[in-house]
Amino acid sequence: MKIYVGNLSFEASDQDLKDAFGAHGQVETASIVKDSYSGRSRGFGFVEMSNEAEARAAISALNGKEIKGRAVKVNEAISKSEGRRGEGGGRGRGGQGRGGQGRGGWGGGRSNY
Repeated sequence: MKIYVGNLSFEASDQDLKDAFGAHGQVETASIVKDSYSGRSRGFGFVEMSNEAEARAAISALNGKEIKGRAVKVNEAISKSEGRRGEGGGRGRGGQGRGGQGRGGWGGGRSNY
């Protein structure tokens, strides 16, 4: 089971996550997501545990607890395919008014002549 861990301290390391979750079962991987340009933590990470019962116990035990001085938010990770993207509701409008319509650029733009 893949677990999302949010509100992480910027000082927290992969090993800190592994230690915290390891107290509740076998941890396969533990990684903090880092900014690709600066290399700094983005404040969240993921832990993978092979035993679902242990993973659920870890979620219950660690949600709201402190890791490196910050209370973390812990829950089951949502896969990208199940995520909120593409569910409609105001944001994905299918490109209306985009792609050069009325914006100049190459082809399709308005001319000032």
